[in-house]
Amino acid sequence: MELGFTTAAYVVAAVLFILALGGLSGQESAKRAVWYGIAGMALAVFATLIGPGSGLWLLSVVLIAAGGIIGYYVAKRVQMTEMPQLVAAMHSLVGLAAVFVGFNAHFEMTFVAGVMASAPTSLTAVGLESWMGEQNLGSFAQLIAHKTQVELNILKVELFLGVFIGAVTFTGSVIAYGKLAGKVSSAANKLPGGHMLNAGAAAISVIALIWYFNSGAVLPLVIMTLMAFFIGYHLIMGIGGADMPVVVSMLNSYSGWAAAAIGFSLGNDLLIVTGALVGSSGAILSYIMCKAMNRSFISVILGGFGGPAGEQMEIDGEQKPIDADGVAAALREADNIVIVPGYGMAVAQAQGAVSDLTTKLRSQGKNVRFAIHPVAGRLPGHMNVLLAEAKVPYDIVLEMDEVNDDFPDTDVVIVIGSNDIVNPAAQEDPNSPIAGMPVLEVWKAKQVFVSKRGQGTGYSGIENPLFYKENTQMFYGDAKESVSSLLPLLG
Repeated sequence: MELGFTTAAYVVAAVLFILALGGLSGQESAKRAVWYGIAGMALAVFATLIGPGSGLWLLSVVLIAAGGIIGYYVAKRVQMTEMPQLVAAMHSLVGLAAVFVGFNAHFEMTFVAGVMASAPTSLTAVGLESWMGEQNLGSFAQLIAHKTQVELNILKVELFLGVFIGAVTFTGSVIAYGKLAGKVSSAANKLPGGHMLNAGAAAISVIALIWYFNSGAVLPLVIMTLMAFFIGYHLIMGIGGADMPVVVSMLNSYSGWAAAAIGFSLGNDLLIVTGALVGSSGAILSYIMCKAMNRSFISVILGGFGGPAGEQMEIDGEQKPIDADGVAAALREADNIVIVPGYGMAVAQAQGAVSDLTTKLRSQGKNVRFAIHPVAGRLPGHMNVLLAEAKVPYDIVLEMDEVNDDFPDTDVVIVIGSNDIVNPAAQEDPNSPIAGMPVLEVWKAKQVFVSKRGQGTGYSGIENPLFYKENTQMFYGDAKESVSSLLPLLG
């Protein structure tokens, strides 16, 4: 009965997770999709707690309550601008959990082997089964005890891979968090030796796998874990800040595969399905984003892209400032307006002011649209979430491919806190770190106003020739205050 209910509950939970992923593909269905995910996870936890091998109720309740309280506190405290850091931190926890579970599985295998070695040699197969039942083994230990030697060898490989992927995910996510939070340099930094160090660590890990497979000793497992920690650290350190949105989705994929590998080790079907869903969807998203940035998917996996290819093109001219009166005057004369949001809008929490500006301009009969680059912000879909939160109509929020051809017919473009995604160097400078990356061609519009705090190069550290073009003027100041100052001037 317990096994039947747990299996059925896992099937329903898996369906809910699939519905959640499907619903997240559209803004209108995303809220419902989140509830599908919540319901699926609640059902999965409940079924696991009352299913086969359940026990330690007090500890389980305490841990669930503690996790719930911490999660609630973090969710209430973290601002939307800090969501990329939060996602990276959550990925690190998944990776660390995979490492702990893998080592626990190893210790259980060692324990069961010791118990079976101490069994009386005179016992028949039936007698050994009965004797093992008297040893008060846990549910996972009992599962191990009933495995054949071939199955035990497969388990060794499964837990080894789970620990490896989990360790890479853990340190990689910690570094990603540091880069996103500004605690670690956003520049692409590698130790002397570069990819050869990563290849050497990977080779040592393969040797450790062979050693572990043949001996079952803990030392090769520890050595591999240290190598995987280094690989995760060095891979992400070698990726520049401009590419962090891809890194976040890539680490999401890693965490899913780590969970799937551990699911195989534990014999948990739902963990396998859930890990595969997360791993495959994260990989697909990474591939889509790589195409949007003209990056090689393999180079992303290996790390170390995002650095300059040579001496970059010099930029002539100077940035021309403009005040709120000048921007408002241009908006009053314009018919077609495109707004390009970026991470600067998120930092200033200007989405509400931008929504108010959009409402006022549309009430005056102007055609206002938003242009969203696939990697705007520091998280996939970052700008879409902010605009949805500010109640901007979905139908005027367009993707890059839908709006790029319209810029020559656009009267005014307002760029709010964006840099790389509107950088013409991607097309004009073959030595630029973002050379070949598809960008929003805002410089083709009649007038471009860039809302920025100052003249810095921004998070990625890449200079932008757009700011020096004849049709571009800089609207300096806090984005929220700058946009709000336009509202009374528009009548």
